[in-house]
Amino acid sequence: MKIICIGRNYAAHIAELNNERPDEPVVFTKPDTALLKNNEPFYYPEYTQDIHHEVELVLRIGKEGKYIEEQFALKYIEAIGLGIDFTARDLQSKAKEKGLPWALAKGFNGSAPVSEFMPVAEFADFKNIDFSLKINDKIKQEGNTSMMLYDFAYTISYISKFITLKTGDYIFTGTPEGVGPVKVGDRLQGFIGEKEMFDFEVK
Repeated sequence: MKIICIGRNYAAHIAELNNERPDEPVVFTKPDTALLKNNEPFYYPEYTQDIHHEVELVLRIGKEGKYIEEQFALKYIEAIGLGIDFTARDLQSKAKEKGLPWALAKGFNGSAPVSEFMPVAEFADFKNIDFSLKINDKIKQEGNTSMMLYDFAYTISYISKFITLKTGDYIFTGTPEGVGPVKVGDRLQGFIGEKEMFDFEVK
């Protein structure tokens, strides 16, 4: 399996980081070693001092496809979960300043906590899904898929032009505004609607 991520997919998040609004989806990847499952704790690594949380809906692909037409793209979603795209912001900023790739800032071990998944049948409307993140019982991020620049269907179609999607692949679909740092001792709880999807600690 592989982890494909979409950056800058919510306008307010683009604004809060003073980034340029993209003309097409911004795609990057994480290695499978970034995965963190089953509410296992996230251990804060020693090579960064500024890790930010970015809560995102995660699509799990149910069948192989390439050059998928947008009108058929939703049929490739098997289930939807919630994840965190942990970002070492200091490493990312350093790389950006030099015009270098920022793979290490996004792909370090444990940088992709992922919840259990909900079958697509449980979602009435892919364009109206609420999700949120609490840290230490305080809401830090709230989003709805209606706010996406590129919806699920367009995202899947676009990615599949370049990268063949396979069964079990994950697609992180972007984060809303409210990103910020985490610290040792924090408790992160993620929700789709009112349903708690993950609950883990930073150690």
